[in-house]
Amino acid sequence: MADVTIYTRSWCSFCNRAKGLLESKGVEFNEIDIEEQPEMREKMIQLTGRTSVPQIFINQQAIGGCDDLFALHTSDKLNGLLAE
Repeated sequence: MADVTIYTRSWCSFCNRAKGLLESKGVEFNEIDIEEQPEMREKMIQLTGRTSVPQIFINQQAIGGCDDLFALHTSDKLNGLLAE
């Protein structure tokens, strides 16, 4: 199964939607809450060039945010990424 990391904030509805999709697929993921670990926010920005959450990585590849994750799901590409 793929190595999945998601940068989040606890109150973020987009983060919760993205996590819900991953959970519905039985995907285990490493969650980094940038409020609990503020030093990780800078790392996220360096890796993605983005300041918004969620930021999702599959096998160390930045795939974007919630909308990007759902677009991969809708286009039937997400399962392939998760199977790698």
